[in-house]
Amino acid sequence: MPLVTIKVLKEDQIPAEQKAELIERVTAAVAETLGKNPGATWVIVEEVSTDNWGVGGETITKRRERS
Repeated sequence: MPLVTIKVLKEDQIPAEQKAELIERVTAAVAETLGKNPGATWVIVEEVSTDNWGVGGETITKRRERS
């Protein structure tokens, strides 16, 4: 049972239709590449706040405030 987790910034507000397409395509890629059963492949799209995502020792929130 493969499990794929995709983390995106919540603030990017990805529409539900795009998330559904992403899940469908990732599932197909796992099935094709690894030969796994699509029905047993889990894909999670996790939306993370910019306060909880850091790069270079600071949050995305702080980086965006500086820009």
